[in-house]
Amino acid sequence: MTELGQRLRQERESKGLSLEDLQKLTKIQKRYLLGIEEGNYEVMPGKFYVRAFIKQYCEAIGLDTDAIFEEYKSDIPSTQTEDIPQQLSRVRSRKEIPQHTKGVSKAYDYLPTVLVVAGVVVVGIIIWVIAQNIVSDKNKEQANQEAPNSEIQQSNTQEETNETTAKNDNSTSEDDQSAADKKEQEKETAAKEKAEKEKAEKEKAAKEKAAKEKKDSGKQEYKEVQKTGRSATYALSGTDAFSLEVTSTQADTWLDVKNGKGNAFFSSILKKGETKEFDLTKETEARVNIGYSPGVELKVNGKAVDLPFDSSKQVRQVVTIQYQPAEAQ
Repeated sequence: MTELGQRLRQERESKGLSLEDLQKLTKIQKRYLLGIEEGNYEVMPGKFYVRAFIKQYCEAIGLDTDAIFEEYKSDIPSTQTEDIPQQLSRVRSRKEIPQHTKGVSKAYDYLPTVLVVAGVVVVGIIIWVIAQNIVSDKNKEQANQEAPNSEIQQSNTQEETNETTAKNDNSTSEDDQSAADKKEQEKETAAKEKAEKEKAEKEKAAKEKAAKEKKDSGKQEYKEVQKTGRSATYALSGTDAFSLEVTSTQADTWLDVKNGKGNAFFSSILKKGETKEFDLTKETEARVNIGYSPGVELKVNGKAVDLPFDSSKQVRQVVTIQYQPAEAQ
């Protein structure tokens, strides 16, 4: 085992993490994690993965990756990337260039005839276009002389139609705007009513909770029953509620909360500054496994309780709370 592997294993065990727990956190196979701790890098897919897996391992247990890589650089293999230049010829030999120029000289023999025919066609098209323009101009002049009043009447009719269309468009636009304003106002009213309702419900729930906590605070009892090794058992009585809050204030920690039947409510990393709340009123027992107890705060029914052991001497602590509702006493 290398010095790096020994350091990582000690740090993992101090946080109460098994290789299976670390596998869940990092998504790295257990055999690779074991290879890192034993210094057996031959089981890795490659040197790049060795460095990447060590980095993920350090981050999962809260170590400074850069400091670890610098301190144990002799134990960590380095990676090198070699670019092998490839020279690709873009020059084609003259033999590869197809020869298709044998019939070009024959085409030039027919070029004069083709040009003459094209010229005749172009002149014919020009004459036809000029004739069509002359006939069109005569027809337009005759039409202007015969129906000047018709154009005026048509112009007046078009203006009236445009005015009517504009009025209809304005009316439609105003109706659409009014409907949109009404719909928007209805949305705002509904949102306001919903917000007021939610606020009232929250205030009611807060008052009920405060009243219940006030009612129970005078008779709630939380006392130590047993303490051994790193585990301690407490009895909670004199209350009809059992809520638990766990907060990590200094560093990430592993947190596992189960009931007396072994069913897990939470089993993962609790981030620094994060709080988890659990309603355990229907349970008769709760087991709280804390991997890194320094800076961890416990509250039972909103009231802070001390951890059973000095966190500087006992990093990992297990707290079992046995609950008996007041109505059952």
